[in-house]
Amino acid sequence: MGKTDTVTRQYVKDNQVFADAFNYLIYGGQEIIQPGSLHRMDSVAAEVPYGSDGAQLPVQKIRDGLKYLTAMMDEHTAYVILGIENQDSVHYAMPVKNMIYDALTYAEQVRKAAVSHKRAKDYKDHSPGEYLSGFYKDDRLVPVITLVLFFSAEKWDGPMSLHEMLEVKDERILSLVENYRIHLIAPAYLNEDELAKFHSSLREVLSFIRCSTDKQQLIKLVKNNKRFTALDRNAAMVINACTNAEFKIDSKSEVVDVCKAIAEIRDEGHTEGFVEGRAEGALEANKETALRMLKEGSFSYGMISAMTSLPLEEVERLAGNSTDFSGEQAVQ
Repeated sequence: MGKTDTVTRQYVKDNQVFADAFNYLIYGGQEIIQPGSLHRMDSVAAEVPYGSDGAQLPVQKIRDGLKYLTAMMDEHTAYVILGIENQDSVHYAMPVKNMIYDALTYAEQVRKAAVSHKRAKDYKDHSPGEYLSGFYKDDRLVPVITLVLFFSAEKWDGPMSLHEMLEVKDERILSLVENYRIHLIAPAYLNEDELAKFHSSLREVLSFIRCSTDKQQLIKLVKNNKRFTALDRNAAMVINACTNAEFKIDSKSEVVDVCKAIAEIRDEGHTEGFVEGRAEGALEANKETALRMLKEGSFSYGMISAMTSLPLEEVERLAGNSTDFSGEQAVQ
């Protein structure tokens, strides 16, 4: 995702934004999770614990945001691990991606429990099974919740669960396959009442993205919301990156007057930029995909057109004009 990935990753590190997102997901907008109760965790999962003959398979998965929550409940400290995955385009294997991340986080907890017991040498009075697994009967895992933040005005047309990715429809089989579901916040599905449940600058970011394909609605939104006159600089950078708004951001200021910035864009005659930018970006991405499929040579022009939403004539033009195309005819 390049620049978009960088700015959104930096943005969700803010505890105010992070807490706001999870308060919406878990508590319907009630400010239960306090920013001060969130603590950053290492977002690198260093290993898959199970491999051939018990060997460990080295991998490196970077999570966009990973924090643990501490809160006092019934005079005991409760911990929850919360993770955010940022997307500016639909990820069609998101259930599997999140499932791996969460499984690695649980596996790391088991590993740390085993290391802790080994250091303490507290095996006395524990069963052989506990000793061998390194995880005792009274050990408990910290729950893991992963949230997908979709920084796009598009509707999420990808799978929301693992079952949606399976070809099998036999309910008897599906009943034995755990259906891993994703938790999604996408601007396209948020009405005014839902957006009002956000309390940080995330409300303005999601609202702006939601209206970014409708110039009149966007101008109305910014004009009628005073919070846009002093928007957090990081939030403004996210809006710029995700909508191609291209309004000016003063590097010396911590806040941005989006109303004024958009007025300047209009005065310069670029009023369509932030409305058309996302569509243009998606078009270019589809063209790149089409070129890769053409180079592979195993897809018909019709298949490429259907899978990229490009007109058949455009696919044929790309095949004829691309200097990267090997010259081999795609499967007809």
